[in-house]
Amino acid sequence: MADSDYSIDGEDASDDEYVGPKAGSSTRAQASSGKRKAQATEIPKPRKLAWETEPSEAVANPVEAAEEIDEEVLEKSVQEREEDRKRKRLRKDTKPFQRGIIRHVVLVLDLSETMLERDMRPNRYITMIRYTQEYVREFFEQNPISQMSVLGMHDGLCIRVSELSGNPAEHIAAIQGLRFPRSLQDLPKEPKGSPSLQNALELARAMLYHTPSHGTREVIIVFGSLISLDPGDIHQTIKACVRDRIRVSIVGMSARLRICQEIVSRTNAGDESEYVIATDQELLRELLLATTTPPVIRSTEDTTTTPAESAAALMMMGFPSRVVEDVPTMCACHGNLTTGGYTCSRCSAKVCSLPVTCPSCQLTLLLSTHLARSYHHLFPLRNWVEVSWERARERGSRECVSCLSTFPEVPPEDVDDEEMQDGERLQSKMDGDAARQRRMDKEDSEEQKASESARYECRACESHFCIDCDMFCHLVLHNCPGCLSMLNPASEVQENGDVVMTG
Repeated sequence: MADSDYSIDGEDASDDEYVGPKAGSSTRAQASSGKRKAQATEIPKPRKLAWETEPSEAVANPVEAAEEIDEEVLEKSVQEREEDRKRKRLRKDTKPFQRGIIRHVVLVLDLSETMLERDMRPNRYITMIRYTQEYVREFFEQNPISQMSVLGMHDGLCIRVSELSGNPAEHIAAIQGLRFPRSLQDLPKEPKGSPSLQNALELARAMLYHTPSHGTREVIIVFGSLISLDPGDIHQTIKACVRDRIRVSIVGMSARLRICQEIVSRTNAGDESEYVIATDQELLRELLLATTTPPVIRSTEDTTTTPAESAAALMMMGFPSRVVEDVPTMCACHGNLTTGGYTCSRCSAKVCSLPVTCPSCQLTLLLSTHLARSYHHLFPLRNWVEVSWERARERGSRECVSCLSTFPEVPPEDVDDEEMQDGERLQSKMDGDAARQRRMDKEDSEEQKASESARYECRACESHFCIDCDMFCHLVLHNCPGCLSMLNPASEVQENGDVVMTG
């Protein structure tokens, strides 16, 4: 019975079967235990999937992997990624559409308790406050003759943060006052309750109702909640916004909502591209800054506008003179005693700053530089194209035309290219020029990518620029230095004294 129940083979028996010490029993037990451990270690572990792998586990030995990578290749990869990130800011539609450069915008901020979520650091509320202040500065930098007002959706109501005006300092101070009140009577508007889209649209519509017809009426909503507590039928409010020619753009910070999609679609003639979702802080900033470009004026075929409303009309403006006084006098806009300001060209009333609507005669007062800064929206600078190594070798560019920074060295030609016959070389050049022209004729609104040669070429003057000059010329200067340098006043002056640019 013992032989049938237990085996006397020490290699297959466990340690518990031996009661007393026997000769060689401990040696066999250790060998058996070591064999079992070796078998256990030989079993391969299940391989983790891509989404289960931690960033630290992606490389078994990061030090050894980093040593294997060439330093030049690593530096080039980082530089290309940085250029690609910068070029993403240039994803603009540069077609010369008719745009409304005089804008009346109502910025609506979500001040509900959902903004306390920490998916954006330190939370959504503080991130929104910081980026909206930057947005107000950039908005008036790009649209100096426009006006803005700020509202807030707080605890089921819509509160007025700032009035409709063209002074960016007032709006920035009002937004900062949401966190840090400017007086002891005011309380900080910490996120509380739920938002109400209907109340926000109704208050915005009431503020934009008396704005002149020559300007656009826009509502930009930063919405972070997933619900909206509306006191009535929001569809009636949407119909009223469509009737009043109010365009609504929504920048969401959560999931897409059907009601937001319907609001944007019906107020933008079926275009749903004005409803976007920000998945991180950097994208939220980019989406806000994208709304600084004026919207395209709709055609007369649109059902939301009539030919009389969309037709071009003349607008009377005044260009006041700067005055500096020895004795302080009262300004007509704020009622404060100041020693300097501007006098209205119609009624001679004094105002503090420009642009502004004269409080006395309701004349729009601005400077010529304000019109010049708004003019670039109508004829924007076209996007520059990426330059290949072959094109860089053909042009022989070694430094940026604008800042004179040195470009990377062009790699030498291949042996096959050197042995190419003259006819084949000429045909290849013609094919390359045709392909380059087709690439330049593509839509300007396509996604901009980094250039392999770190060069970017203007379509008109064929000058090569670096990535920093590319961003500066498109975002700040709105002119091409290469085209401006081709100006020859002596030979291009017409009979009426106007100068024609050759670029």
